[in-house]
Amino acid sequence: MADGTVLVTGAAGGLQGKTGRRVTELLRERDVPVRAMVRTLDDRAEYLRGLGADVVVGDFLDFQSVEKAVDGISAVYFAYPVQQGLLDATVNMAVAARNSGVMRLIDMVMLVSSPDAPTARLRENYLSEQVFEWAGIGAAHVRATVFYENIRSMANATIAAGVFMAPFGDDSTPLPLVAADDVARVAAAVLTAADVPAGNSYSVIGQVLTVQEIVAAIARGLGREVAYQDVSDEAWAEAASSRINAHAVAHLSKLWATFRTHPVQYEVTDTIEKLGGRKPMTFAEFVAAEKLTFRGQGAN
Repeated sequence: MADGTVLVTGAAGGLQGKTGRRVTELLRERDVPVRAMVRTLDDRAEYLRGLGADVVVGDFLDFQSVEKAVDGISAVYFAYPVQQGLLDATVNMAVAARNSGVMRLIDMVMLVSSPDAPTARLRENYLSEQVFEWAGIGAAHVRATVFYENIRSMANATIAAGVFMAPFGDDSTPLPLVAADDVARVAAAVLTAADVPAGNSYSVIGQVLTVQEIVAAIARGLGREVAYQDVSDEAWAEAASSRINAHAVAHLSKLWATFRTHPVQYEVTDTIEKLGGRKPMTFAEFVAAEKLTFRGQGAN
């Protein structure tokens, strides 16, 4: 990679995968200078400072804020949460990065990204990628699928009653999954690689499981009985609206319906092992490692 500091956005970590936080940790383990962009100065920001990161407060949707965060940076890890504003954030970052002379930008996007993708967020991802490539800042893309952490969040909504409720239809529906930690490992590797051709894509699928296999892994890992119950898209969206924002609810509702109605023969990619330096974490390993974060097993 080009010598210099890497700007990591979303570095404090959000509600799900916290890839920005993990990328920061991995880069600091390699003694790569990191500027960590956060929304607020809190205990999470202090943790990042403890790693040796230069912590800055920034707002994706405020151009001057982004411009200050990018000043003097050579590479960027761009991870925008599943909420409104992706295209505005993309334009702000693309212009600021181009003006600052950024030589590499790695964005964390979703596995499917096209003008005719089934959800508005996936279509926005496609446009976001085009903007970054047009900016001439060495943009490349890490394509992640459903995080194990997403499945945990879904499970925690109802698992205390011994039920995993989701709109997946038949329990034989296959889902492409990945650990957020493996996504972060790939991103850190690409950020620090000697050469990354602009426009490259890195698909990361750690495991493909049916709903039945997912529920069985949760039950085994937690040592308790868990049953699967199919629910309608409307019922799931109504329940989820109390936990996540409306943009995410709309995106996920369409995504779950697509998995159910248009099943695809997904395959585990070798990207994680080649770039991340280890075999992909399995969902069963995730449940075992994160057991206390499942509802009814410990603090949430």
